[in-house]
Amino acid sequence: MAKRDYYEVLGVAKNASEDALKKAFRRMAMKYHPDRNPGDKQAEDRFKEAREAYEVLSDARKRAAYDQFGHAGVEGARGGGGPGAGGGNFSDIFEDIFGDIFGTSARGGGGNGAFRGSDLQYNLEMTLEEAVFGTDVKIRVPTLSTCKACNGSGAAPGTTPETCDTCGGMGRVRMQQGFFSVQQTCPRCRGTGKIIPKPCGTCRGQGRVEERRTLTVTVPPGVDSGDRIRLSGEGEAGVNGGPSGDLYVQVHVKPHQIFTRKGSDLYCEVPISFATATLGGELEIPTLKGRVALKVPAETQTGRLFRLRGKGVRSVHGGAEGDMICSVKLETPINLTKEQKELLQQFEASMKAGGERHSPQHEGWLDGVKGFFEDLKFWRKS
Repeated sequence: MAKRDYYEVLGVAKNASEDALKKAFRRMAMKYHPDRNPGDKQAEDRFKEAREAYEVLSDARKRAAYDQFGHAGVEGARGGGGPGAGGGNFSDIFEDIFGDIFGTSARGGGGNGAFRGSDLQYNLEMTLEEAVFGTDVKIRVPTLSTCKACNGSGAAPGTTPETCDTCGGMGRVRMQQGFFSVQQTCPRCRGTGKIIPKPCGTCRGQGRVEERRTLTVTVPPGVDSGDRIRLSGEGEAGVNGGPSGDLYVQVHVKPHQIFTRKGSDLYCEVPISFATATLGGELEIPTLKGRVALKVPAETQTGRLFRLRGKGVRSVHGGAEGDMICSVKLETPINLTKEQKELLQQFEASMKAGGERHSPQHEGWLDGVKGFFEDLKFWRKS
């Protein structure tokens, strides 16, 4: 059976660049790789065909011979130096492909086993006042820090780690699987490229030790629950000289006995007496910036909202200060004396004599109830 044109196999033009060839083969290999198509002979043949095409076209000398003489021009040369002979591109792309197939990077870690430390999170509870005005808070954080006895090397004082003789210090070994090979983390040194003959007695060869550190967190004004403060480099120490992780301080504002915060606005409920609600008056309202006077007009109903401009919070994310929204709540008198009860009864009688003029909402509500029962009676009959 005649071989197909190599450019046709990879689906590229004859003037395709090296990068285009590499992407085309990568796409074909990912689709027809035997590990992704177990037992599929047709897919295996397509994979081998693509591999042969790329082996030739990725080598400038072989590609020139193929462009001039076709398959006859490379029959003797193909495979002479193994996959990728002459350019090294074939092994490079194989490492990239197997990194995608097996979920790991064959070239990860840089060969020295240096890894960034893990990030940490600390939950910080604070009062509303602290969150609004900002403060400095000292916290104690459990973490992994660089071992001072061995300076993070993991080797006992006076000794040094040795190069791993299995991987030659690369942290990776090449494994043969059928007709292709892959790289994986060295099983002896676990990717560090080093062996520690005599581990440090303090950290037991880990290079890091557990400790609790005291840190000062500067909380900026205006933070709210859900905000995070990042302390760069205050997370766990890195491995084998890798950089430290970060510490994220998660803000949780405790409930306040008076105020409720919603964004930049503050809400509070203000109890008022029956007399103040009826006749009007002036109340002293607390805010986070001091006391202010609130004028309550006559005939104020319970639940009415009053907005005090600029008495809220300025968010840490910027913008203008919010408002204070006060909701008045009519407070029913308790522990009345006999005289007070008699006065209220007299007052109630005078109110009823006035009818709807004094209680428009009550009369309207009664009309609504009457209409409801009439409608209900109609629907039951029908």
